[in-house]
Amino acid sequence: MSALFSPATLRRVVLGAVVTLAATAVIAEQRSDYSTQVPLTVSGEGPWYRLEVPMALRLAARFGDMRDLRVFNAEGEAQAYALTVGSAEQSETNTATAVKWFPLYSAVDAPAGAPSVRVQRTTAGTIVEVGPEAVTTTDKQQVLRGWLLDASAIDAPLNKLSLDWTSEQDGFQRFTIEASDDLQTWSRWDDGQIARLAFADERIEQRDTTLPGQRARYLRLLWLAPQKAPVLISAELSSTTHSSVPAPMSWSDSLPTTVGKEGEYTLDLPVPLPLELLRVDLAQANTLAPVNVSTRRDSKDSWQPLARGLLYRLPENGKDVIHDELQLPGQWVQHLRLQVDPRGGGLGKGAPTVRVGLRATQLVFLARGTPPYVLALGNANGKANSLPLATLIPGYDETRLAKLGVAKAGELVSVAPAPEAASSAASVDWQRYGLWAVLLVGVALLVGMALSLLRAQKP
Repeated sequence: MSALFSPATLRRVVLGAVVTLAATAVIAEQRSDYSTQVPLTVSGEGPWYRLEVPMALRLAARFGDMRDLRVFNAEGEAQAYALTVGSAEQSETNTATAVKWFPLYSAVDAPAGAPSVRVQRTTAGTIVEVGPEAVTTTDKQQVLRGWLLDASAIDAPLNKLSLDWTSEQDGFQRFTIEASDDLQTWSRWDDGQIARLAFADERIEQRDTTLPGQRARYLRLLWLAPQKAPVLISAELSSTTHSSVPAPMSWSDSLPTTVGKEGEYTLDLPVPLPLELLRVDLAQANTLAPVNVSTRRDSKDSWQPLARGLLYRLPENGKDVIHDELQLPGQWVQHLRLQVDPRGGGLGKGAPTVRVGLRATQLVFLARGTPPYVLALGNANGKANSLPLATLIPGYDETRLAKLGVAKAGELVSVAPAPEAASSAASVDWQRYGLWAVLLVGVALLVGMALSLLRAQKP
């Protein structure tokens, strides 16, 4: 009895079960098991190719997350692939702009502080003159207190100031930086320092000063030691502009809705999808329709609110202004209901067509074997088989994705199960049954060994 239930025997049973399971998984990966197949045309530099998955393919899948997606080569071998969802892109642009500067003078015996500013403008808004209003006579000696910089042409946060000055004033120069939008009220930003040191043939320069990243139309630089204030040659302000490119969207073709109660329309998708936009066709002019959108899991559940908004198609300046989109929260939904408030007049006779939109998904696959390649979908037994993008492409970064080769999808082809495929499926079922039999035998052996040990321990 002990030999029959030895650990070596049990290990062989478990190993046989694992091998059987692996063989079953291998046999399941057959191109003929997928009901929808799309030929792919590749171009550009490989061996990686990217394809923006059309919405028609997502609706043809058996699962909303496309776990049943595969790519096969001409030999019928499955290719390694990854799926990536598009996202909004943030960009940053740094711009250096040369600005005009104007000297600020005051009398030598004037009290310490900022000099008064007098500004004249042309019709174009350009500063023509900056003069010391505090100085009423010309016989008083004047001293250069600082400089006024005109940044009115820059509509972006300022983050750096670069100055250049004549070589007569070497050494360290310290000054305060103040900002204003109307030349009347000034706010203190920070202290700045520039320096130019020379010895023999060596020279050290510090021309840049960091700014706090705020907008301002004018900057005032006041030197802490006016007698040593340098004469400027150039002034340059650096600004940073941030922009955002929205995530690319994938749209379905026009989908028909079903009329329910008065002012109610329903839409049933083949699979749940993470919808972000809903576009309703407003066929008639002068349409105004407050709309509530709700969803449910199946026909037995009650409707739950999802979104609400106002749709309209109204005339303005001889043209129609159309707002036909509703923002959805991006949750996975399959069944939708639109309720139109009848006080707005409704959407007219018949059921409107709608389009659904979600973030575009890119398929990236590693081409191996002989082309042509085929994308296959529609396997009820499909399991997730995608890799992380960083695993599929070693050393991957975002800039590399745009440089990959491009794949284009052809027409969808519906494939009926072939006789040999059906027999293969039957064979797979028999192997599955055999696997369960092996596992049950293994459990029975373990139970028998436990009982044998219990009987052996009795007095």
